[in-house]
Amino acid sequence: MQGVARCDCLKELLHEKANALGVTVEGLEVLPDHVHLVVAASPTDAPPYLVNQFKGYTSRGLRATFPGLRSRLPSWWRRSYSVGSAGHVSTATIQKCIEQQKRS
Repeated sequence: MQGVARCDCLKELLHEKANALGVTVEGLEVLPDHVHLVVAASPTDAPPYLVNQFKGYTSRGLRATFPGLRSRLPSWWRRSYSVGSAGHVSTATIQKCIEQQKRS
């Protein structure tokens, strides 16, 4: 049950931070070992900046809500991440790719 609560909390935190950053969450999938997050952002928003903002905010929020995470995990997120720009690709195409990856 606590895993579901953490998942819901993570989703809520991601949406909060997106609002604060002025970006729109177009797609979100929380999997056991990683997260797929699709946002619509201004071309002037640097992807590494956005990723670090989301990671920092959610890590602090989850550790504040679930204090047991502090002792069990040295850090909530790994340093690595994958980011891409969709350009002229539709949101539907990106979400289809996420769904296919989810099944594999």
